[in-house]
Amino acid sequence: MGIVSPGFQGRPRSAGAVLPPGQYIAEDFPVLSAGPTPRVEQAHWEFTITTETGVEHRWDWAAFLRLPSQSPTVDIHCVTQWTKLGTTWEGVSLDTLLGGVETAAEYALVHSYGGYTTNLPLADLLDGQAWVVHRYDGAPLAPEHGGPARLLVPHLYFWKSAKWVRGIRLLDRDEQGFWELAGYHDRGDPWLEQRYQGD
Repeated sequence: MGIVSPGFQGRPRSAGAVLPPGQYIAEDFPVLSAGPTPRVEQAHWEFTITTETGVEHRWDWAAFLRLPSQSPTVDIHCVTQWTKLGTTWEGVSLDTLLGGVETAAEYALVHSYGGYTTNLPLADLLDGQAWVVHRYDGAPLAPEHGGPARLLVPHLYFWKSAKWVRGIRLLDRDEQGFWELAGYHDRGDPWLEQRYQGD
């Protein structure tokens, strides 16, 4: 007996939309988290970049908002196979945040309020590819979507866009984060279907 009903073709794709393999279009914005939603007050929020030598670069909420901001409109792709097209955010480019940071590191480990971590090659955070965002669709970023601020790395699966971001530690060698230790791919390129280790 087959496990798929005859004629089943999966969720419909929008005509003309180019999606990574195995993805479908989500009209809503699904909420998926590895644990409970931390409630971080802006007055207590802080973002820190720590270099491989231990030098810290720190911004509180007011200092973060004084930095030059951008408003990227991007598609986002979840490893659970949904894609949301044309999402609009506001935040600070990692090029800006790392602009005055002296480092020879090649890797980054992102830390979130609540204890979540994820690892990325530093190259995936540079050259206009990543932001720390605090607004979505013209409104302050809701806690369930990572507010007050989250990482946005839209060219990788969305688990790399850590919610409730509080810092980045720069590293000489790769160090796996929460989902990567559980078997998810270290990089997570949706166009290559890098969902799990070995993909």
